[in-house]
Amino acid sequence: MIKVGIIGGSGLDDPNILKDAKEISMGTPFGAPTSVLTCGAIGGIDVAIIARHGKDHSIYPSGVNFRANIWALKEQGCTHILASTAVGSLREEIAPGHLVFPNQFIDHTRKRETTFFDKKEVVHTSMADPFCSNLIDMLSLSAEQMGMPYHKNKTVITIEGPRFSTKAESHMFRSWKADVINMSTVPEVILAREKKMHYAAIAMSTDYDCWHEEEEPVTWEMIVRVMKKNADNVIKLFLDIIPKIKEYDDICIT
Repeated sequence: MIKVGIIGGSGLDDPNILKDAKEISMGTPFGAPTSVLTCGAIGGIDVAIIARHGKDHSIYPSGVNFRANIWALKEQGCTHILASTAVGSLREEIAPGHLVFPNQFIDHTRKRETTFFDKKEVVHTSMADPFCSNLIDMLSLSAEQMGMPYHKNKTVITIEGPRFSTKAESHMFRSWKADVINMSTVPEVILAREKKMHYAAIAMSTDYDCWHEEEEPVTWEMIVRVMKKNADNVIKLFLDIIPKIKEYDDICIT
């Protein structure tokens, strides 16, 4: 049975989006998730939503309890995860306002819990293809049909935050072939993979980080402004592809 977990920001738990919406509070062996779960249905598919940074966006990036969030979604029966995230662009062609569906990540974090298997047993999980290719294809087709500018199969680098990059770091990340940068995809995608859940990121390009000499360096106000402008596009994608996920026979994941 398919159930979709959504990790993201405000607006996604709107009663007009979810049918029969209700909130569920739960604990995990790793503490409390960063928000209550808002559960309901979209197009006949059960959905559970978590606000990554809390309902009031009060949790800084490395303070997010990623293990509790993923554990809670798995316990609620989620088989797939769609995660919205703001990213800075490291490529000229990925303009602010564009959507990005990455298929690879680079981990540049330093102090986050990145595995469920840190006690009693050691499990080495393949991370060659961390993102679900079926979900990427579905998101790309949906974006194309709705006329949304998008980029697929790109590399996201996750930094610790909450500070933004220096210019030297931004140029270094570009030299590493990273395409976009954020503070949230790792370890979220790793933990989802460990729990054998299909994971895809819907990344909104909000700025050019600080490498682009002709653009203003990124600020939080800039990110919020572009995110609010593009939030409706992300919701449209969710509403379009979630009912279609059941058409893909890809429940098993190794």
